[in-house]
Amino acid sequence: MATTEQPKTRDLQELAKRHLWMHFSRMGAYDAGAEIPIIVKGDGCYVWDEHGNRYFDGLSALFCVNIGHGRHDVAQAGADQARELGFFTTWSYAHPRAIELAARLADLAPGDLNRVFFTSGGGESVESAIKLVRQYHKLTGNPTKTKIIARETAYHGTTLGALTATGITGLRQPFEPFTPGGCHVPNTNLYRLAPGYGVENLAEAIAKRIDFEGADTVAAVILEPVQNAGGCFTPPEGYFQRVREICDERDVLLISDEVICAFGRLGEWFGAQRYGYQPDIITTAKGLTSSYAPMGAVLASDRLMEPFLEGTNSFAHGFTWGGHPMCAAVAMANLDVFEQEGILENVREHEGEFRAMLESLRDIPIVGDVRGAGYFQAIELVKDRETKASFSRDEAESLLRGFLSGELFRRGLICRADDRGDPVIQLSPPLISGPEHFAEIESILRPVLEEASTRL
Repeated sequence: MATTEQPKTRDLQELAKRHLWMHFSRMGAYDAGAEIPIIVKGDGCYVWDEHGNRYFDGLSALFCVNIGHGRHDVAQAGADQARELGFFTTWSYAHPRAIELAARLADLAPGDLNRVFFTSGGGESVESAIKLVRQYHKLTGNPTKTKIIARETAYHGTTLGALTATGITGLRQPFEPFTPGGCHVPNTNLYRLAPGYGVENLAEAIAKRIDFEGADTVAAVILEPVQNAGGCFTPPEGYFQRVREICDERDVLLISDEVICAFGRLGEWFGAQRYGYQPDIITTAKGLTSSYAPMGAVLASDRLMEPFLEGTNSFAHGFTWGGHPMCAAVAMANLDVFEQEGILENVREHEGEFRAMLESLRDIPIVGDVRGAGYFQAIELVKDRETKASFSRDEAESLLRGFLSGELFRRGLICRADDRGDPVIQLSPPLISGPEHFAEIESILRPVLEEASTRL
């Protein structure tokens, strides 16, 4: 049985290996003796491990500590709220912080996204959106509209409903069967376009799939403004405008999954604003509180609320902690920081310099593509740049996990070496970072990529 005494630093490894089941982690490696990285402190763009080593957090923890680490004032907002009301549910009740935050989000969101349903995180937000569109169509006389159109390689969460939309085979197979109705189309990987598609007709893949399934069976299309899995796939010009038209023509709802892309990651409050389209629903989390508290939200249009306002109808769904007053207070304080300290403006001002630094790495043979938007960028690694030949699974395993991940961390850079599609290095620094931080990233990333190239 675990002790309740405060563990000494030297005991943390032993306790972690014995009791902590980490997410998406190969626990066998630690059981075999590998050391677990234990992060004990954060300040600004940096974190420190238990040994006192400092690292530049080039991933914002997981695309989420947008205002940087160590903002005690933001965390304090939650503690201050507890003096007044530590918790009360939003099941048939309300409290001031949830009301104020909902109104503030509605004011920031594009168009008529005036209805805010709170969750505890991103997966819950996607799950809620899927359930919402299904019930909406039933209430409006279209009970067969249940299917969800998503993109290949896209990640939308790990709950059984969200896995319907997630387009990553390795994350789906261990848990099948799950909620039926997920349908997938080519993504916007402009470096490796799907056969038969070009930048001018990628959106038509969605139209074809809806028509193939039958529009009377399709509830919604769910898309990220910039797709995370696979490495920051940006949309071609006009893509989302055409998707909006396709959805309207077929009475299909459009969900903008912005768990990562909202709250400044792309230099706007919402990614839909960056790319100029109007969704029916936006799913959010991460940057809503800059992860100083666990919270997500579904922002829905007034039109979607209408059938739920009739008679005895209600959205038959909820979470105990949705709209938690302490989390809502933290979110309000986080949004204050955004507005008072020019966080969005910082991203817009320095995005070009961040991208230019990454583009400068193209002289390294292993760098095949650089892509992304805002402070959400990726480098795709290739075996042969001329042919775009990628690596075998064994080669990618050896390259990413056998060398790159560990070496970048050892030298002081936290980023993401990901092979859910083709191998990529993803960089998503805190939104407070600037040119001096980009230079630091390059000073670590360049020599490691050069060494990786020589190892091939």
